[in-house]
Amino acid sequence: MRILLVEDDRQLASTVARGLREHAYAVDVAHDGDEAVYLAAVNTYDVVVLDVLLPKRSGFDVLRELRRRGSSVRVLMLTSRDAVEDRVHGLDLGADDYMVKPFAFEELIARLRALLRRGDALGPAVLRVADLEVDTRAQKVARAGHPIELTTKEYALLEYLARNAGRVVGRAEISEHVWDDNYDPASNLIEVYVNRLRRKLEAVGGAPLIHTRRGAGYILAEAEGAG
Repeated sequence: MRILLVEDDRQLASTVARGLREHAYAVDVAHDGDEAVYLAAVNTYDVVVLDVLLPKRSGFDVLRELRRRGSSVRVLMLTSRDAVEDRVHGLDLGADDYMVKPFAFEELIARLRALLRRGDALGPAVLRVADLEVDTRAQKVARAGHPIELTTKEYALLEYLARNAGRVVGRAEISEHVWDDNYDPASNLIEVYVNRLRRKLEAVGGAPLIHTRRGAGYILAEAEGAG
């Protein structure tokens, strides 16, 4: 899942972004309101973590602009002010959740998981495809009861495929949700990670689950003809 973190405190932004990446999220960082609006316009995000007090334009203005453009991206607002009227204002503008700084990083992760669980398209906390289980809370993967050790990026790619099981997802879509703004579309990085996942999933036995649709993308399904 890909997150836009909007925070003008560069040290805090760096710390939070590093922690999010360690939890398998792809993260882009904006340090002011104008940059946030631009990045949200050119990239696809699953959640925006948005500070209220920002240079150039406030978090409220950023949120107002996102909703004006018709964006339904989930927005978690951060503020150092605990005034009820601020929280009400943000929620009225279309924020999905609110956190007051300073906050515990574990609570931020829990709130992000809750936001990502909203909506039928994102499915349950434990994703199952044939004998494969992906526990999105614990970020653990098992096949036929056998645990499978994955790197952070391998897990992020598998979770995205599992959330879209039975549907072909193209390289562009994968790069938008699993990689950050540093991804080079000319590279073969996605193919490399797909092949790593295939090897690990098939090493414990069972039929192939990740199938290639030539010219279209990849599909996670029990049978190649699925979807």
